[in-house]
Formats: sequence, structure tokens, C-alpha cells
Amino acid sequence: MFCIMAMFAGYSFAQEDARHSQGGMKMDSPISGISFRMIETNGISMRIAESGDSGPLVLLVHGWPESWYSWRHQLLALADAGYRVVAPDMRGYGGTDAPSAPEDYNVITIAADLVGVLDALGEEKAVLVGHDWGSIVSWQTVLLHPERFTALVAMSVPYAGRPERSPMVEWREAYGDNFYYILYHNEPGGVAEAEYDANPRALLSRLYLSPESEREPREITNPKAAAGGWIGRLGAPKGLPDWLSQKDLDYFVGEFERAGFRGGINYYRNFHRNWELTESIGQEKIKIPTLFIAGSEDVVIGHATQERLQGAMSRVVEDLRGVSLFQGIGHWVQQEAPDATNAALLEFLRGLSN
Repeated sequence: MFCIMAMFAGYSFAQEDARHSQGGMKMDSPISGISFRMIETNGISMRIAESGDSGPLVLLVHGWPESWYSWRHQLLALADAGYRVVAPDMRGYGGTDAPSAPEDYNVITIAADLVGVLDALGEEKAVLVGHDWGSIVSWQTVLLHPERFTALVAMSVPYAGRPERSPMVEWREAYGDNFYYILYHNEPGGVAEAEYDANPRALLSRLYLSPESEREPREITNPKAAAGGWIGRLGAPKGLPDWLSQKDLDYFVGEFERAGFRGGINYYRNFHRNWELTESIGQEKIKIPTLFIAGSEDVVIGHATQERLQGAMSRVVEDLRGVSLFQGIGHWVQQEAPDATNAALLEFLRGLSN
């Protein structure tokens, strides 16, 4: 979550035997109309959730700390509209393999994972839709593999081109000894995942909230990083937001209880590496039709207006077909505002044939 703030200027390994015995067979999911399947892509086994047997492929890419389940509302709505829809558990999450080395989560590798999904499904091209870290990955994937994607929808994290300086350098200079969760995720020794793995429910229940959600007072108010980790800096919720049921939260928590947080945090450990690896495409423009969606209260966009977002992205996106900001909505846009998100997606998808 909040993976590039101010930068625009599972399953346990014990299930491995079950995975291999299932192969390409479809498996039950917790939602009727959505099925699971294991595929092989880029040297890993990946669990995908899919709905719809025919039509143009739409590939949905989740962020942190999430899973395929973040797209539960979109999978069915897009399939009902005639699309083949697939939402993988990304590398390191849920039912997908989770290599331990941080460098195995660089953007070149993750982009190859997504292209491998197309190959495993026998599809030449797809529309790519990403949210949060999925958005970062999607921006870069369409630049790295432009021949494989017909359109892009990015949610929550805008793109204005490769920055001149590494974001890690910028953040370290800006925050110094103060706490910043991205710097925390990059501390040695795995301290972040140790904190989160010890109490997944505490972290997720504090993150999956709406802008107006009421919280208890924070346990840690000292801004210095040495004062402690992240959970104590996030006030406990006084209740769940109306878009998240207890069943939904339980599912998310269960996925991280099994898979752990290390895989997802490893994405953060590649900010500098990704900056280095993308130098060759840093000045390239995105030529395919593109839509940007966010909540107006999403802290990632920092209250940027539609005009500002449109202007910044238009410099690097040749066919930017719109910026949709949903008023009063926060970071978890496709879950907080599923109907508005689905309507915007379908309008964009139908317009691709024009």
C-alpha cells in the first residue's frame, strides 16, 4: 500500500505436493463463478483466479498487502460483460511460489511473470489492470513488453516517467532518522516481516480502512524510526468499513497467515534496483490506450487534482483516455467503490474497439 507516496514528481509450503498433483486442474475458490488454477510461469508456480471462458483477456494485478481477492468484484463483473478475466496471486503472495531472495522480485522478473501468464493461457495479448504495487509493475511491464498488451488501466499510483534520482536516495534524505514505512521495509534482518507475521490481523485491519474510518489513539507517537515498527503507529480501527466484511478480512488474514509477508515486502527492497534496471526504458512513452483511476482521498496522489494528474501522465502516455477520481474514496479503490470502478473499466474496455 501507499507504495510510491510523494514520488510522482497464501498458502504454506506444506501445500506444495497438492499443487503439483493439481497441475492445470481447476480448484474451488471461496466465490461462486471464480475458479482457481495453478500455472507455470517464468520458473515459478502461480495460482490464478479466473472467471469467464472466452472474450478478450483482462489481467488484474494486485498490490500490497493484498491478493487476487482484492479483485473479487471485478472478476465477476467483467466476465459477465464478455471478458476472460484472470487475477493471479503475484509472486510471493497467497498460493503462488515465494522465492526468498529479494532480487527475485525486481520489476524485470515480475514483468516476465505476467507475460508468462499470457503464454500459459495461450493468449497473445491482454489488457493489463494494476492497483498499488500492481500499478507500478503494470506501468513498467507495458514499457518492457509493448507487443503483448493492448491497453492499460492503472489504479492509485500514477506514472510520470523515470525520476532522475533513485527514490531510495530521495526518501533517505527526506526522512533521515524518522520513520517511513518504505525505509522500514528496507531495514536489514527482516524486521518488517517479523512484525507483520506475528500479527497479520493487526496490520491488515489498520490498513484496510476508509479515509473517514475512526481509529483508537496510536500507541507510538514518536516520529523516530528507533521508537518502533509500523503497527503501533497506526491507530486500531473502531470498526470495519462498510466495504469490508468480517469474512473478507478473515480471508485476507488467512492468506498472510499461510504465506507470510516476506514476499510482498521484497518488492519494496527493489526500488533502487528497479530504478537502475529501467534506465534503458526511462525515456520511452506508453503508446497504448491508458486509463487512470484513483480515490480523491488516496494518500498516494496527495490530493492532486484531475488536471494535475492528467498533465503529468500525458507527458509519458500518448493515448491517455482519462483520469477518473472517485470523490471521498481512499486507497482501496476497487474494493471501496466497486460499482464505480467496474463502470469505468467497462466504459474504457468497450471504447477500445472504437
